Amino acid sequence: MNILSLFVVVPVLMIASLFLCKSMKAIRSVMVTGASILVILAAVLIVWFFQERAVSNAEMLFVDSIMWYAPLNICYAVGVDGISVAMLALSAIIVFTGVFSSWNMNMAKEYFLWYCLLSVGVFGFFISIDLFTMFLFYEVALIPMYLLIGLWGTGRKEYSAMKLTLMLMGGSAFLMIGIIGIYYASGHVSMNLLEIAKLHIPIERQHWLFPATFLGFGVLGALFPFHTWSPDGHASAPTAVSMLHAGVLMKLGGYGCFRVAMYLMPEAAHDLGWIFLILTGISVVYGAFSAVVQTDLKYINAYSSVSHCGLVLFAILMMNQTAMTGAILQMLSHGLMTALFFALIGLIYGRTHTRDIREMGGLMKIMPFASVCYVIAGLASLGLPGLSGFVAEMTIFVGSFQQADTFHRVFTIVACCSIVITAVYILRTIGKVLYGPVQDERHIGLPDATWFEKISVVCLIAAIVFIGMYPFGISEMINNSLIPIIEKLSI
Repeated sequence: MNILSLFVVVPVLMIASLFLCKSMKAIRSVMVTGASILVILAAVLIVWFFQERAVSNAEMLFVDSIMWYAPLNICYAVGVDGISVAMLALSAIIVFTGVFSSWNMNMAKEYFLWYCLLSVGVFGFFISIDLFTMFLFYEVALIPMYLLIGLWGTGRKEYSAMKLTLMLMGGSAFLMIGIIGIYYASGHVSMNLLEIAKLHIPIERQHWLFPATFLGFGVLGALFPFHTWSPDGHASAPTAVSMLHAGVLMKLGGYGCFRVAMYLMPEAAHDLGWIFLILTGISVVYGAFSAVVQTDLKYINAYSSVSHCGLVLFAILMMNQTAMTGAILQMLSHGLMTALFFALIGLIYGRTHTRDIREMGGLMKIMPFASVCYVIAGLASLGLPGLSGFVAEMTIFVGSFQQADTFHRVFTIVACCSIVITAVYILRTIGKVLYGPVQDERHIGLPDATWFEKISVVCLIAAIVFIGMYPFGISEMINNSLIPIIEKLSI
């Protein structure tokens, strides 16, 4: 069996095993074992990828294809480049850490069944090189979100679950139109991305297919003004679902935008990209300003995600190798640090029973481990050198400023302002929550992080520090994989 298919098979086997579990211990054993296997698979894939890349210049490696539906040329086609490998590794880490963040979840069997199905969709999306198969896994990843938020969430969970589902399904409608249009505009001979890229889609068709696909994926990437589902969804979701949602699921949007919209329709990307560049520039600044005025910890992180994910789409639309490398690094960096934020917010909420920063204070003295970890997450978010946020954002801004025209440079300067705004809401939150006098006497004596919470948090911090201190290996892997896309865009 192709190693890539194992990323789908393992979560499916976890689902089957969960049906047989009768105790909480058995459920936890299945989840930890399965999640650990996924991390090991990701590590093995990285090693094999570098070995294979040393002897092969193929655009995609570990390619395999099985015909599903011949009349429409739909295949189960898989393959990866360096970008896909990086996304698979990110997904494996967050699935693993999310298991430990859900250690004491109510109705654990049912919860983890949907959690595993969500994982199937995420992993399947990143390994697919067939448009229809990619869309199928995309939908599989979205469906469980409704139940995970609606049943296990907090606050206005039913409203948030319905809003998220309707808006993302609306984006899926645009995406389906775009995929069907690409198939027929390219001669309806293949759904395979690599084969369609060798064909030419007429420019007049590109002019309506590009907005449809970019918008379809962009909704999931929190593109302004279609981002409003994201803060509500994050605020109501249980901890591990917020981690997987913000850490990985939103990355499907950015990944799809450059893998499908930009790669297959380069002429339209040049002609119409400026429209979406304006929208992404607004996302970056608007998300940061919105985070400043929030008082709920989850809403602060949710609007921060709108800003950081806006940077991903912003960099992709710059259409040069440096900026697009920064976009992928930002996906990895934001995925890890937002998962860390949500894990810590869940930890704090589980003890204080509030997420309102006005009702907290002095937690550094009460929960020193969790507080120090929160400071590290904040420093990564505001771009401290040595952590992943600095590497990603600097690469984006340097690449963006390489565009010599006034339009792109003005928007780059505007986007750079988000760094200052980010520092404002991060330092404000840290000051109110962790320092100063204790606001509620009931918080005195609260327990610090447990062993399973520490595993989740430490793994995420280790990954953030690794990317910040050793970005060159990852950048090299990403750069080589961007060459075919850059060549298409430069034609």
